[in-house]
Amino acid sequence: MIRITEVSSPQNPIVKKITALQEKSRDRRKSGLFVLEGIRELNLALGAGYKVESLLLCPELVPPGKKEEILRNQGIPDHVIHVSLQIYRKIAYRGGTEGVMAIMQAGKHDLEDLSFNRKNPLVLVAEAPEKPGNIGALLRTADAAALDAVLIANPRTDLYNPNIIRSSVGCLFSVPVATGTTQQIIDFLKLQKLQIWCAALSASKPYHEVDLSVGGAIVVGTEAAGLSEQWLSNSDSNIIIPMQGAIDSMNVSVSAAILIFEAMRQRGFPRV
Repeated sequence: MIRITEVSSPQNPIVKKITALQEKSRDRRKSGLFVLEGIRELNLALGAGYKVESLLLCPELVPPGKKEEILRNQGIPDHVIHVSLQIYRKIAYRGGTEGVMAIMQAGKHDLEDLSFNRKNPLVLVAEAPEKPGNIGALLRTADAAALDAVLIANPRTDLYNPNIIRSSVGCLFSVPVATGTTQQIIDFLKLQKLQIWCAALSASKPYHEVDLSVGGAIVVGTEAAGLSEQWLSNSDSNIIIPMQGAIDSMNVSVSAAILIFEAMRQRGFPRV
């Protein structure tokens, strides 16, 4: 039996809790919780085994028939909070989320928890990405290519930043993601016997001339600084996208997408 609580006051503790989790990385890390919005995102998170602490619905915004569908999902608590339209618009981070919001328990993102089923896994590594939008775009590409994992080296923002969840359209939950220091990730890749292909401007081969069909990791750095020397000194092959214009770099998510789908082309676009 589902119990329903009505919330219409901005002073309600659940409203304050959601606001704090959305705005403060410290609160997310300390509590191990984050806020998720949208039916698609909720379904992806539940499918990946994430746990719901609190489910909030705005009855005026939830599409017809969707409330019953949501409540049938495994992992939905037996206590649902109905919030008024005014409150939902106050606490929603973005529009178009269909009146669905949840406080979720964060997952673990440890390297040692990763395992690969394919003989030639393909992994993306991003070193010290700063912009949540770029991280989200990288995760969308990783999902589109069904990558075996995305590894964030020396992360500068927590994975549950609302901008990452929004810009990844929930792909944070559909792709295995792990974090670690650059050295930890290098050690992990070598232990897994994966090639390391560093996107770099110097001592590089055009990306289409390198065999990307074997198990390996495509490594990208920031647009401003590129990759650290630590990565370059451990690279099996530096790769470059030949540029024809006046500049020598592209947005990191665009560059990563080009390299990832060249690797997929060389592999014959395998179905998973």
